[in-house]
Amino acid sequence: MKNHRPRLLLAILALATTASFSNAQAQQLSETQLSRLLKRFPAADANGDGKLTQEEFKAARQQFQQSRQGGARPGAAAQSMPVFDPGWQKEKFPPHAVSLKTPEEIMAIYKRGPTGQTPLRESDALSFPKPADGIMRIVGTGHSFMRPGYVTLPLITQAAGFEQPLSLHLGGGIKGSTRYKWEQENGIFEFDGKPLPKLLAAISNAKWEAMIWGPYSNDRPEFYTCWIDFCEQYNPGMKFYLSDAWPAPGHVRKVFKLQENPESEAFFTEAVYDQLSADAIAGFGGLVKMLRESTREVYIVPTHAAMTEAAKRFLRGELPGFKGLYNVIGGKEPSMWRDRIGHIHPGLESLEGYVFYATLYGKSPELITAPIKFKDDPSLPSAALDKIFREIAWKAVVEHPLSGVTDKNKNGIGDHLE
Repeated sequence: MKNHRPRLLLAILALATTASFSNAQAQQLSETQLSRLLKRFPAADANGDGKLTQEEFKAARQQFQQSRQGGARPGAAAQSMPVFDPGWQKEKFPPHAVSLKTPEEIMAIYKRGPTGQTPLRESDALSFPKPADGIMRIVGTGHSFMRPGYVTLPLITQAAGFEQPLSLHLGGGIKGSTRYKWEQENGIFEFDGKPLPKLLAAISNAKWEAMIWGPYSNDRPEFYTCWIDFCEQYNPGMKFYLSDAWPAPGHVRKVFKLQENPESEAFFTEAVYDQLSADAIAGFGGLVKMLRESTREVYIVPTHAAMTEAAKRFLRGELPGFKGLYNVIGGKEPSMWRDRIGHIHPGLESLEGYVFYATLYGKSPELITAPIKFKDDPSLPSAALDKIFREIAWKAVVEHPLSGVTDKNKNGIGDHLE
Protein backbone atom coordinates (compact mmCIF):
# COMPACT_ATOMS: atom_id res chain seq x y z
CA MET A 1 0.00 0.00 0.00
CA LYS A 2 1.16 3.52 -0.71
CA ASN A 3 2.03 4.95 2.67
CA HIS A 4 2.77 8.47 1.51
CA ARG A 5 -0.01 11.03 1.78
CA PRO A 6 -0.27 14.80 1.28
CA ARG A 7 0.06 16.66 4.54
CA LEU A 8 -3.29 17.48 6.11
CA LEU A 9 -3.96 21.12 6.97
CA LEU A 10 -6.24 21.16 10.01
CA ALA A 11 -8.86 23.87 9.85
CA ILE A 12 -8.97 25.02 13.49
CA LEU A 13 -11.90 27.36 14.06
CA ALA A 14 -12.78 29.77 16.84
CA LEU A 15 -14.51 28.11 19.76
CA ALA A 16 -12.81 29.03 23.01
CA THR A 17 -12.64 32.78 22.38
CA THR A 18 -16.29 33.09 21.48
CA ALA A 19 -17.42 30.82 24.29
CA SER A 20 -15.47 32.84 26.89
CA PHE A 21 -15.40 30.16 29.57
CA SER A 22 -12.65 29.79 32.16
CA ASN A 23 -11.36 26.31 32.91
CA ALA A 24 -13.38 26.25 36.11
CA GLN A 25 -16.55 27.28 34.30
CA ALA A 26 -15.94 24.68 31.60
CA GLN A 27 -16.08 22.05 34.32
CA GLN A 28 -19.55 23.17 35.38
CA LEU A 29 -21.52 23.86 32.22
CA SER A 30 -25.23 23.30 32.61
CA GLU A 31 -27.32 21.29 30.18
CA THR A 32 -28.80 24.57 28.92
CA GLN A 33 -25.35 26.02 28.25
CA LEU A 34 -24.24 22.86 26.46
CA SER A 35 -27.40 22.93 24.36
CA ARG A 36 -26.74 26.53 23.34
CA LEU A 37 -23.12 25.77 22.51
CA LEU A 38 -24.20 22.82 20.36
CA LYS A 39 -26.36 25.14 18.25
CA ARG A 40 -23.40 27.49 17.72
CA PHE A 41 -20.77 24.79 17.23
CA PRO A 42 -22.55 21.64 15.96
CA ALA A 43 -19.35 19.96 14.75
CA ALA A 44 -18.00 19.88 18.33
CA ASP A 45 -20.46 17.00 18.77
CA ALA A 46 -17.75 14.43 18.00
CA ASN A 47 -19.95 11.33 17.95
CA GLY A 48 -22.82 12.96 16.08
CA ASP A 49 -25.50 11.91 18.57
CA GLY A 50 -27.11 15.34 18.72
CA LYS A 51 -25.87 16.09 22.27
CA LEU A 52 -22.81 18.03 23.39
CA THR A 53 -21.12 16.54 26.45
CA GLN A 54 -18.71 18.21 28.84
CA GLU A 55 -15.94 15.99 27.45
CA GLU A 56 -16.67 16.90 23.83
CA PHE A 57 -16.69 20.61 24.62
CA LYS A 58 -13.44 20.43 26.56
CA ALA A 59 -11.77 18.42 23.78
CA ALA A 60 -12.79 20.94 21.12
CA ARG A 61 -11.75 23.86 23.35
CA GLN A 62 -8.38 22.27 24.08
CA GLN A 63 -7.80 21.66 20.38
CA PHE A 64 -8.43 25.32 19.68
CA GLN A 65 -6.15 26.52 22.47
CA GLN A 66 -3.34 24.27 21.28
CA SER A 67 -3.70 25.60 17.76
CA ARG A 68 -3.39 29.19 19.01
CA GLN A 69 -0.25 28.35 20.98
CA GLY A 70 1.19 26.90 17.81
CA GLY A 71 0.47 30.05 15.82
CA ALA A 72 -2.53 28.81 13.85
CA ARG A 73 -5.04 31.41 12.76
CA PRO A 74 -8.65 30.61 13.62
CA GLY A 75 -11.15 31.04 10.84
CA ALA A 76 -14.29 33.12 11.03
CA ALA A 77 -16.87 30.39 10.51
CA ALA A 78 -17.09 28.60 13.83
CA GLN A 79 -19.79 26.26 12.61
CA SER A 80 -17.37 23.45 11.75
CA MET A 81 -14.75 22.27 14.20
CA PRO A 82 -12.84 19.20 13.03
CA VAL A 83 -11.00 17.30 15.72
CA PHE A 84 -8.53 15.00 13.96
CA ASP A 85 -5.63 13.13 15.46
CA PRO A 86 -2.32 14.91 14.72
CA GLY A 87 -1.09 11.63 13.25
CA TRP A 88 -3.02 12.44 10.07
CA GLN A 89 -0.55 15.28 9.46
CA LYS A 90 2.39 12.91 9.23
CA GLU A 91 3.72 11.42 6.01
CA LYS A 92 3.27 7.81 7.14
CA PHE A 93 0.90 5.79 9.26
CA PRO A 94 2.33 4.23 12.44
CA PRO A 95 4.38 1.07 11.74
CA HIS A 96 1.91 -1.10 13.68
CA ALA A 97 -1.00 -0.13 11.40
CA VAL A 98 -2.80 -3.32 10.38
CA SER A 99 -2.92 -2.26 6.73
CA LEU A 100 0.88 -2.67 6.60
CA LYS A 101 0.72 -6.36 7.53
CA THR A 102 0.30 -9.41 5.29
CA PRO A 103 -3.20 -10.64 4.32
CA GLU A 104 -2.75 -13.68 6.57
CA GLU A 105 -1.76 -11.53 9.53
CA ILE A 106 -4.68 -9.17 8.93
CA MET A 107 -7.18 -12.02 8.84
CA ALA A 108 -5.75 -13.53 12.02
CA ILE A 109 -6.09 -10.19 13.82
CA TYR A 110 -9.70 -9.86 12.68
CA LYS A 111 -10.68 -13.37 13.76
CA ARG A 112 -9.02 -12.84 17.13
CA GLY A 113 -11.27 -9.82 17.74
CA PRO A 114 -10.61 -6.67 19.78
CA THR A 115 -8.79 -7.10 23.07
CA GLY A 116 -11.14 -8.26 25.79
CA GLN A 117 -13.98 -9.10 23.41
CA THR A 118 -15.35 -12.34 22.01
CA PRO A 119 -13.46 -13.59 18.93
CA LEU A 120 -15.30 -12.86 15.71
CA ARG A 121 -17.25 -15.49 13.82
CA GLU A 122 -15.77 -17.51 11.00
CA SER A 123 -19.09 -17.05 9.20
CA ASP A 124 -18.74 -13.28 8.77
CA ALA A 125 -19.17 -12.34 5.09
CA LEU A 126 -15.58 -11.60 4.15
CA SER A 127 -15.66 -13.16 0.68
CA PHE A 128 -18.08 -14.17 -2.07
CA PRO A 129 -17.77 -16.40 -5.16
CA LYS A 130 -17.25 -14.59 -8.44
CA PRO A 131 -20.73 -13.41 -9.50
CA ALA A 132 -22.17 -13.16 -13.00
CA ASP A 133 -20.77 -10.51 -15.30
CA GLY A 134 -21.78 -7.02 -14.27
CA ILE A 135 -22.59 -7.88 -10.65
CA MET A 136 -20.23 -6.24 -8.20
CA ARG A 137 -18.94 -7.55 -4.90
CA ILE A 138 -19.02 -4.48 -2.68
CA VAL A 139 -17.36 -3.41 0.57
CA GLY A 140 -18.57 -0.29 2.32
CA THR A 141 -18.42 2.09 5.26
CA GLY A 142 -21.11 4.49 6.36
CA HIS A 143 -23.41 5.91 8.99
CA SER A 144 -27.17 6.27 9.49
CA PHE A 145 -27.58 8.38 6.35
CA MET A 146 -26.26 5.39 4.38
CA ARG A 147 -28.32 2.75 6.13
CA PRO A 148 -31.45 3.14 3.94
CA GLY A 149 -29.45 2.41 0.80
CA TYR A 150 -27.58 -0.53 2.28
CA VAL A 151 -30.80 -2.08 3.63
CA THR A 152 -32.95 -1.67 0.53
CA LEU A 153 -30.34 -2.31 -2.20
CA PRO A 154 -30.33 -6.12 -1.65
CA LEU A 155 -34.13 -6.18 -1.90
CA ILE A 156 -33.97 -4.24 -5.15
CA THR A 157 -31.30 -6.45 -6.69
CA GLN A 158 -33.29 -9.56 -5.74
CA ALA A 159 -36.20 -8.18 -7.74
CA ALA A 160 -33.76 -7.44 -10.57
CA GLY A 161 -32.72 -11.09 -10.57
CA PHE A 162 -29.54 -11.34 -8.51
CA GLU A 163 -28.19 -11.33 -4.95
CA GLN A 164 -26.03 -8.38 -3.93
CA PRO A 165 -22.71 -9.39 -2.30
CA LEU A 166 -22.02 -6.89 0.50
CA SER A 167 -19.48 -6.65 3.32
CA LEU A 168 -20.03 -3.58 5.47
CA HIS A 169 -18.47 -1.90 8.50
CA LEU A 170 -20.87 0.74 9.72
CA GLY A 171 -21.37 3.04 12.70
CA GLY A 172 -23.59 5.90 13.82
CA GLY A 173 -22.54 9.48 13.10
CA ILE A 174 -18.81 10.03 12.97
CA LYS A 175 -18.30 6.36 13.87
CA GLY A 176 -19.27 5.49 10.30
CA SER A 177 -16.96 8.00 8.63
CA THR A 178 -14.07 6.89 6.46
CA ARG A 179 -11.53 8.43 8.84
CA TYR A 180 -12.97 6.78 11.92
CA LYS A 181 -13.20 3.37 10.25
CA TRP A 182 -9.62 3.59 8.96
CA GLU A 183 -8.34 4.34 12.45
CA GLN A 184 -10.52 1.62 14.00
CA GLU A 185 -9.60 -1.04 11.45
CA ASN A 186 -5.89 -0.25 11.69
CA GLY A 187 -5.71 0.07 15.47
CA ILE A 188 -4.10 3.52 15.26
CA PHE A 189 -4.66 6.96 16.80
CA GLU A 190 -7.91 6.80 18.81
CA PHE A 191 -7.85 2.99 18.56
CA ASP A 192 -4.14 2.51 19.18
CA GLY A 193 -3.51 -1.17 19.83
CA LYS A 194 -7.21 -2.12 19.44
CA PRO A 195 -7.65 -2.99 15.75
CA LEU A 196 -10.86 -4.29 14.21
CA PRO A 197 -9.87 -4.93 10.58
CA LYS A 198 -13.07 -6.36 9.10
CA LEU A 199 -12.83 -4.61 5.73
CA LEU A 200 -9.03 -4.75 5.63
CA ALA A 201 -9.27 -8.53 6.11
CA ALA A 202 -11.93 -8.82 3.41
CA ILE A 203 -10.18 -6.60 0.88
CA SER A 204 -6.77 -8.24 1.28
CA ASN A 205 -8.01 -11.84 1.29
CA ALA A 206 -10.78 -11.81 -1.34
CA LYS A 207 -11.86 -10.25 -4.62
CA TRP A 208 -14.02 -7.11 -4.78
CA GLU A 209 -15.23 -4.86 -7.55
CA ALA A 210 -16.32 -1.73 -5.65
CA MET A 211 -16.28 0.22 -2.41
CA ILE A 212 -18.94 2.66 -1.16
CA TRP A 213 -18.48 5.46 1.38
CA GLY A 214 -20.72 7.83 3.31
CA PRO A 215 -19.45 11.41 3.75
CA TYR A 216 -18.93 13.28 7.01
CA SER A 217 -18.38 16.93 7.94
CA ASN A 218 -14.89 18.27 7.23
CA ASP A 219 -13.80 15.19 5.29
CA ARG A 220 -10.35 15.36 3.72
CA PRO A 221 -9.03 13.53 0.63
CA GLU A 222 -6.57 11.64 2.84
CA PHE A 223 -9.46 9.91 4.60
CA TYR A 224 -10.40 8.32 1.27
CA THR A 225 -7.08 7.86 -0.54
CA CYS A 226 -5.87 5.52 2.22
CA TRP A 227 -8.77 3.20 1.36
CA ILE A 228 -8.17 3.62 -2.38
CA ASP A 229 -4.49 2.75 -2.04
CA PHE A 230 -5.22 -0.34 0.02
CA CYS A 231 -7.95 -1.56 -2.33
CA GLU A 232 -5.77 -0.98 -5.39
CA GLN A 233 -2.98 -3.01 -3.81
CA TYR A 234 -5.12 -6.16 -3.64
CA ASN A 235 -7.90 -5.52 -6.18
CA PRO A 236 -6.62 -3.27 -8.97
CA GLY A 237 -9.36 -1.64 -10.99
CA MET A 238 -11.94 -1.38 -8.22
CA LYS A 239 -14.55 1.35 -8.54
CA PHE A 240 -15.30 3.76 -5.70
CA TYR A 241 -18.61 5.43 -4.91
CA LEU A 242 -19.23 8.34 -2.55
CA SER A 243 -22.79 9.12 -1.52
CA ASP A 244 -23.47 12.86 -1.24
CA ALA A 245 -26.12 12.53 1.51
CA TRP A 246 -29.15 14.85 1.31
CA PRO A 247 -30.29 18.36 2.29
CA ALA A 248 -30.67 17.80 6.04
CA PRO A 249 -31.29 20.80 8.34
CA GLY A 250 -27.54 21.17 8.97
CA HIS A 251 -26.87 21.56 5.26
CA VAL A 252 -29.61 24.17 5.01
CA ARG A 253 -28.07 26.19 7.85
CA LYS A 254 -24.62 25.93 6.33
CA VAL A 255 -25.56 27.04 2.82
CA PHE A 256 -27.75 29.93 3.94
CA LYS A 257 -25.51 30.90 6.88
CA LEU A 258 -28.24 30.47 9.47
CA GLN A 259 -27.63 30.14 13.21
CA GLU A 260 -30.97 28.38 13.66
CA ASN A 261 -33.30 26.37 11.45
CA PRO A 262 -35.79 28.41 9.39
CA GLU A 263 -38.84 29.35 11.45
CA SER A 264 -41.29 27.73 9.03
CA GLU A 265 -41.35 25.56 5.94
CA ALA A 266 -42.40 28.64 3.95
CA PHE A 267 -38.64 29.26 3.69
CA PHE A 268 -38.28 26.34 1.27
CA THR A 269 -38.84 26.92 -2.42
CA GLU A 270 -37.60 25.17 -5.54
CA ALA A 271 -34.98 27.92 -5.84
CA VAL A 272 -33.76 27.09 -2.32
CA TYR A 273 -33.34 23.44 -3.27
CA ASP A 274 -31.57 24.44 -6.48
CA GLN A 275 -29.04 26.33 -4.37
CA LEU A 276 -28.62 23.40 -2.00
CA SER A 277 -28.02 21.09 -4.98
CA ALA A 278 -25.48 23.45 -6.50
CA ASP A 279 -23.57 23.54 -3.20
CA ALA A 280 -23.55 19.73 -2.99
CA ILE A 281 -22.35 19.31 -6.57
CA ALA A 282 -19.59 21.89 -6.10
CA GLY A 283 -18.42 20.56 -2.74
CA PHE A 284 -18.42 16.87 -3.56
CA GLY A 285 -17.21 17.61 -7.06
CA GLY A 286 -14.08 19.22 -5.63
CA LEU A 287 -13.45 16.20 -3.42
CA VAL A 288 -13.93 13.75 -6.30
CA LYS A 289 -11.58 15.79 -8.48
CA MET A 290 -8.84 15.39 -5.88
CA LEU A 291 -9.58 11.68 -5.40
CA ARG A 292 -9.36 11.11 -9.13
CA GLU A 293 -5.70 11.98 -8.89
CA SER A 294 -5.39 8.54 -7.26
CA THR A 295 -7.82 6.70 -9.56
CA ARG A 296 -10.25 7.79 -12.26
CA GLU A 297 -12.79 5.29 -10.97
CA VAL A 298 -14.41 7.53 -8.35
CA TYR A 299 -18.09 8.42 -8.71
CA ILE A 300 -20.89 10.16 -6.84
CA VAL A 301 -24.01 8.31 -5.72
CA PRO A 302 -26.38 11.29 -6.13
CA THR A 303 -28.68 10.78 -3.16
CA HIS A 304 -28.74 14.54 -2.62
CA ALA A 305 -30.13 15.22 -6.09
CA ALA A 306 -32.80 12.55 -5.64
CA MET A 307 -33.96 13.88 -2.27
CA THR A 308 -33.89 17.43 -3.60
CA GLU A 309 -36.07 16.42 -6.53
CA ALA A 310 -38.44 14.66 -4.13
CA ALA A 311 -38.67 17.83 -2.03
CA LYS A 312 -39.48 19.88 -5.13
CA ARG A 313 -42.24 17.47 -6.04
CA PHE A 314 -43.62 17.79 -2.53
CA LEU A 315 -43.73 21.56 -2.96
CA ARG A 316 -45.66 21.03 -6.19
CA GLY A 317 -48.07 18.66 -4.47
CA GLU A 318 -46.68 15.66 -6.35
CA LEU A 319 -45.43 13.47 -3.50
CA PRO A 320 -48.48 11.57 -2.23
CA GLY A 321 -48.44 10.42 1.39
CA PHE A 322 -46.22 13.15 2.88
CA LYS A 323 -47.53 16.20 4.74
CA GLY A 324 -44.35 18.11 5.47
CA LEU A 325 -40.68 18.58 4.65
CA TYR A 326 -38.88 18.78 8.02
CA ASN A 327 -40.65 17.58 11.15
CA VAL A 328 -38.30 19.65 13.32
CA ILE A 329 -39.46 22.80 11.47
CA GLY A 330 -43.05 22.22 10.41
CA GLY A 331 -44.03 19.61 12.99
CA LYS A 332 -46.08 17.65 10.47
CA GLU A 333 -46.28 13.88 10.29
CA PRO A 334 -45.26 12.24 8.12
CA SER A 335 -42.50 14.65 7.04
CA MET A 336 -39.73 13.73 4.62
CA TRP A 337 -37.08 14.43 7.27
CA ARG A 338 -38.12 13.12 10.65
CA ASP A 339 -35.71 14.62 13.23
CA ARG A 340 -33.28 17.43 14.01
CA ILE A 341 -30.28 15.52 12.67
CA GLY A 342 -31.98 14.97 9.34
CA HIS A 343 -32.77 11.27 9.13
CA ILE A 344 -35.32 10.55 6.41
CA HIS A 345 -38.74 9.05 7.02
CA PRO A 346 -38.78 5.24 6.63
CA GLY A 347 -41.15 5.64 3.70
CA LEU A 348 -38.35 7.35 1.75
CA GLU A 349 -35.66 4.73 2.35
CA SER A 350 -36.30 2.86 -0.88
CA LEU A 351 -35.52 6.02 -2.86
CA GLU A 352 -31.93 5.91 -1.63
CA GLY A 353 -31.76 2.22 -2.51
CA TYR A 354 -32.95 2.97 -6.03
CA VAL A 355 -30.24 5.63 -6.38
CA PHE A 356 -27.63 3.10 -5.22
CA TYR A 357 -28.89 0.54 -7.74
CA ALA A 358 -29.09 2.98 -10.66
CA THR A 359 -25.58 4.33 -10.05
CA LEU A 360 -23.89 0.99 -9.44
CA TYR A 361 -25.54 -0.94 -12.26
CA GLY A 362 -26.39 1.76 -14.78
CA LYS A 363 -29.99 0.66 -15.18
CA SER A 364 -33.22 2.41 -14.32
CA PRO A 365 -35.17 0.78 -11.48
CA GLU A 366 -38.21 1.51 -13.65
CA LEU A 367 -37.21 -1.56 -15.69
CA ILE A 368 -37.66 -3.92 -12.71
CA THR A 369 -40.96 -5.74 -13.06
CA ALA A 370 -40.87 -8.14 -10.09
CA PRO A 371 -42.60 -6.90 -6.91
CA ILE A 372 -40.44 -5.53 -4.08
CA LYS A 373 -41.55 -5.67 -0.46
CA PHE A 374 -39.54 -3.15 1.53
CA LYS A 375 -41.34 -3.42 4.88
CA ASP A 376 -44.53 -4.59 6.53
CA ASP A 377 -46.33 -1.24 6.26
CA PRO A 378 -47.69 -1.02 2.68
CA SER A 379 -48.80 2.63 2.96
CA LEU A 380 -45.37 4.21 2.37
CA PRO A 381 -44.24 3.87 -0.24
CA SER A 382 -47.54 3.27 -1.98
CA ALA A 383 -47.50 1.87 -5.50
CA ALA A 384 -47.89 5.40 -6.87
CA LEU A 385 -45.07 6.73 -4.69
CA ASP A 386 -42.80 3.80 -5.54
CA LYS A 387 -43.24 4.60 -9.24
CA ILE A 388 -42.27 8.21 -8.56
CA PHE A 389 -39.20 7.13 -6.55
CA ARG A 390 -37.93 4.98 -9.42
CA GLU A 391 -38.36 7.84 -11.86
CA ILE A 392 -36.65 10.33 -9.52
CA ALA A 393 -33.71 7.99 -8.91
CA TRP A 394 -32.95 7.50 -12.59
CA LYS A 395 -33.34 11.21 -13.32
CA ALA A 396 -30.93 12.09 -10.48
CA VAL A 397 -28.33 9.57 -11.63
CA VAL A 398 -28.28 10.30 -15.37
CA GLU A 399 -28.31 14.07 -14.86
CA HIS A 400 -25.51 14.14 -12.28
CA PRO A 401 -22.14 15.02 -13.85
CA LEU A 402 -20.16 12.65 -11.62
CA SER A 403 -22.36 9.54 -11.43
CA GLY A 404 -20.66 7.89 -14.41
CA VAL A 405 -24.08 7.10 -15.96
CA THR A 406 -25.78 8.76 -18.94
CA ASP A 407 -28.82 7.74 -20.96
CA LYS A 408 -28.88 9.69 -24.23
CA ASN A 409 -31.49 7.52 -25.93
CA LYS A 410 -33.64 7.47 -22.78
CA ASN A 411 -34.20 3.71 -22.75
CA GLY A 412 -33.33 3.26 -19.08
CA ILE A 413 -29.97 1.61 -19.77
CA GLY A 414 -26.70 3.48 -19.24
CA ASP A 415 -24.89 4.37 -22.44
CA HIS A 416 -21.72 2.66 -21.15
CA LEU A 417 -23.57 -0.67 -21.17
CA GLU A 418 -24.70 -0.45 -24.81
